[in-house]
Amino acid sequence: MKRRASLYLMLVLPMLYFIVFAYLPMGGIVVAFKDYNIFGGIWDSPWVGLKHFKEAFAAKEFQTAIKNTIILNLGELFINFPFPIVLAIFLNEMTHERMKKTTQTILYLPHFLSMVVVAGIVYQVFGSSGIVNNVLGAFDIGPVNFVGDPKKWRAIYWGTGIWMGAGYGMIVYLAAMAGINVELYDAAYIDGAGRWKRIWHVTLPQIRPTIVTMTIMNVGKILSIGFERPYLMGNVLVQDVSSVISTYVYSVGLQAGRYDFATAIGLFQSVVALIMVLAANWTARKLGEEGIM
Repeated sequence: MKRRASLYLMLVLPMLYFIVFAYLPMGGIVVAFKDYNIFGGIWDSPWVGLKHFKEAFAAKEFQTAIKNTIILNLGELFINFPFPIVLAIFLNEMTHERMKKTTQTILYLPHFLSMVVVAGIVYQVFGSSGIVNNVLGAFDIGPVNFVGDPKKWRAIYWGTGIWMGAGYGMIVYLAAMAGINVELYDAAYIDGAGRWKRIWHVTLPQIRPTIVTMTIMNVGKILSIGFERPYLMGNVLVQDVSSVISTYVYSVGLQAGRYDFATAIGLFQSVVALIMVLAANWTARKLGEEGIM
């Protein structure tokens, strides 16, 4: 420890962060099993056992929220997941360095935009009086209710996810490709492999551990979904498909002041996420991959 004191010192702030914001709040999990009274506090509130869990699973709105969360997250997994890999491969194959950096910056830029701004852009582009409908109107088509039709809304939701997240994922895969031994490409070239075969037989196998790790992490998020995107992009017309667990917790748990109910749902999400990650990791290990643990 003396020889690496500077490295251990760098660990102090991250460790404090996780202790304060990740481990200490775990004591509040008991609220899920209590009839929480804001004036009595956590420990003086009466125990109710699994009452909140039973109420949640019996509620039709909660069942709808679970279904929508799974559908939207499966779409993110199967539709959005390949895009960063494809973009990273194309950029890795670019030989013009300035064009490569410019393209990388443009693709990465949407990741930094606020979800409020993105939702505003979506309604400006796809709204009833948006850019797309104005263009369609010029050809005597429409107007098309993009943001009010459930199927079209889901397509826009997934498309927005690609636009915002593909650039970040691309950086991860580019970092993995940077570690590939150039001699492997040279050997494949000498053996007569063209560009596509070098991608298939060298690039993809070399970044497979990264793909597996990212897949496992995404599988763990099947029941976990951000609040901002479905809440800001949703509306009354698509509530049946845009209502997810996070928006349900906000409306039923937090707006109504039912912190115990919201905690119970949050605990359910966390337990399912842990099980999904362990199952995905076990499957990856069985298939011969390293997994994440």
